[in-house]
Amino acid sequence: MIRRRHSILSTLLLLLILAPALAASSAGQKAAGKPVALDYTHNVDPFIGVDWGGNTFVGSTVPFGMLKVGPDMETFDGRHSGFGYSSHGVILGFSHLHLSGAQGKYGNILVAPVTGALDTADIKSPRTDEIAQVGYYAATLTRYNVRAEVTSSRRVGFHRYTFTNSGEAHVTLNVAAALGLGTGSESQNFLGAEVHVLSDHEVQGVARFRGGWNKGGEYRVFYDLLLDTRAAQVQTWTGTTLTAERDATVAENKPIGATFDFRAHAHQVVQAKVGISFISAAQARQNIQTEILGWSFEAVHRANTALWNTELSKLQLTGETEAQRRKLYTAMYHVMMMPVDRTGENPGWSSTEPYYDDYYAIWDTYRSSSPLLTLIAPERQRDIIRSLIDIYRHTGYMPDARSGNDNGRTQGGSNANVVVADAYVKGLTGIDYATALQAMLHDAEVPPQDAQKEGRGGLKDYNERGYITTADERAGSRTVEYAYDDYAIAEVACGLGQTQQATRALARTHNFEHLWDPNMTAFGFKGFLRPRKPDGSWADPYLVVRGTWPDFMYEGDIWTYSLYAPQDMRRLIEMAGGEKQFNARMDFIFSRGHFDISNEPGFLMPVLYNYSGRPDKSADIVHLLLEKAFSDTRAGIPGNDDSGAMSSWLLFQSLGIFPVSGQDVYLISSPSVPDASLVLGNGKRLHIMANGFDHAGLNRYVQFATLNGQNLQTNWFRHEQIKDGGTLVLTMGSSPSTWGTGTPPPSLSDSNARMCVPISD
Repeated sequence: MIRRRHSILSTLLLLLILAPALAASSAGQKAAGKPVALDYTHNVDPFIGVDWGGNTFVGSTVPFGMLKVGPDMETFDGRHSGFGYSSHGVILGFSHLHLSGAQGKYGNILVAPVTGALDTADIKSPRTDEIAQVGYYAATLTRYNVRAEVTSSRRVGFHRYTFTNSGEAHVTLNVAAALGLGTGSESQNFLGAEVHVLSDHEVQGVARFRGGWNKGGEYRVFYDLLLDTRAAQVQTWTGTTLTAERDATVAENKPIGATFDFRAHAHQVVQAKVGISFISAAQARQNIQTEILGWSFEAVHRANTALWNTELSKLQLTGETEAQRRKLYTAMYHVMMMPVDRTGENPGWSSTEPYYDDYYAIWDTYRSSSPLLTLIAPERQRDIIRSLIDIYRHTGYMPDARSGNDNGRTQGGSNANVVVADAYVKGLTGIDYATALQAMLHDAEVPPQDAQKEGRGGLKDYNERGYITTADERAGSRTVEYAYDDYAIAEVACGLGQTQQATRALARTHNFEHLWDPNMTAFGFKGFLRPRKPDGSWADPYLVVRGTWPDFMYEGDIWTYSLYAPQDMRRLIEMAGGEKQFNARMDFIFSRGHFDISNEPGFLMPVLYNYSGRPDKSADIVHLLLEKAFSDTRAGIPGNDDSGAMSSWLLFQSLGIFPVSGQDVYLISSPSVPDASLVLGNGKRLHIMANGFDHAGLNRYVQFATLNGQNLQTNWFRHEQIKDGGTLVLTMGSSPSTWGTGTPPPSLSDSNARMCVPISD
């Protein structure tokens, strides 16, 4: 299918054509003694991934910002977008809370400019001349002849509306609006709100919601809306009635909002600041006063892009194509949108610890996003983990997913365990690992009241039998994920000297074997995961391609989950018939469409050949996936970006390495750019060079490798080898070589397997 690019891409291409002239101008300024900071934000295309289920956010936010202000839309046939944006349709207004790479939550505090007679039940407009940049979104609302622009700080949205024509004009506030409102099990519900008119240019209040994808409890969004222009009148509405009442309240699912009414002159500009808080309306107002003092839209935008440039500059590329530059910097941008920093905005409890929300979900992000942040933003990752531990202190569990200040839902294992272990084995300091281990052990030993909300479902069977039976949902995927979560527990417990706990957890790391039927055969391959009944007997093989909540496997099938045991791939390869048979099975999976790049369970699969002596095959698959599944178009992400999970996979694989999350190991595949660097948290660089590289991908096989000037014969290396910076030089060739075919990456079955990695803070 031909995927059309939006006209914005033509605009970006024009900017790239003009880049040499802009660079020359910068050089002239430098020569004149005026240093110019590099602007990496121009490499970002926020439209990448908005179509075909990528669900990426379009609008303005800062790195890990609490607030994401952007357009909420519906298609021309009236279908509301679940994540806010739609390439085709009309704008309903600009709301202030969104997810990225996911849907089913937020879309709160909707502001919209209107001209002419106001019908509060019919506020929407087609748009044209749309622009999306880092920290900026703009479009012309053709129904109203208004140019709408938004930018933001961490907790404040800044709106600028230019009314083209003179006449009746309004800035409206709809506090009952949200994404995905309805009666379904994953719908959001509006519970009520308050609107209080403070003056002819300010209103504030609160809106209450619950539900959404995580089926969370009530969350309250407090707001303060401040205009730079005094209105001729301010009206409120409940239901369909506009009144001069200064206070409006509803305690049910009923429309409520406010409107500032003007007699605009031609090209009049009206600006609005919208402060958001989860604590109080007074704090929402204080957020405005703290973060945006004046009324300079450009100054706020500049401050926003400066924050993003600090983060984006951690990726350095040389010799990349224009398309690769857009893809990879946009991927960096996507990774740093979630989870969100709500420190100082926690309505649940008082704490001196950092507070983050919108872990949506760790099941998606633990595999590649968390290891990326550990490399390039260790202080941020430290605070994220400290927040997870503090959530455990006050709710009883570290979440596997959390949104709207409430845990839920747990898709697979207790994957925060892997996040903690990944940080621990890589020496990330400043974390209370003793309490983290308590949280991990709580996951492993205490069955939750609501297994979709938090903790481990089916835990009694898992701990007593060594597997989960068909009496519980997601028995297969949970069993193999719990086994790896237990490996994570063993790593941390061993390192902290908790020998008894480490031994107990280590004994469970092979529980995946208890669902392995060595006699089950499919397409000539023998040995697969298979459901077991409560009496221990085998149930019918599970052959669904992509299961969901009540099924044996969640968002994957037997081909994917049967090969998931990163703690002991040596043992798994033996169970699958040895290296030759394992490689044949892998070939079958990729050639017959059994691999699903659009979902996270298969993230590690393309590089599993490294464990079976065929890193050249890893190179083949990675090259194919990067070429076919990702692009710099609106449909450029092959599935939900899931809080940057897909984007972090793209980043690692484009650099030619991939982390085994929860371990201190990186696997080498095949870089798609000739020269790249990641700036690590200590300011040092991990520099990856591909000598003999060609963009056609013909020379995609490693012939020889050095790491920090030393010959590297393995197709993997450890974090300690690059934690203080390093240079990986890969000599590439057009045919497979013997490089990397000797010692495989570490497995528990290795005779010299190591578990304990002590850490000093």
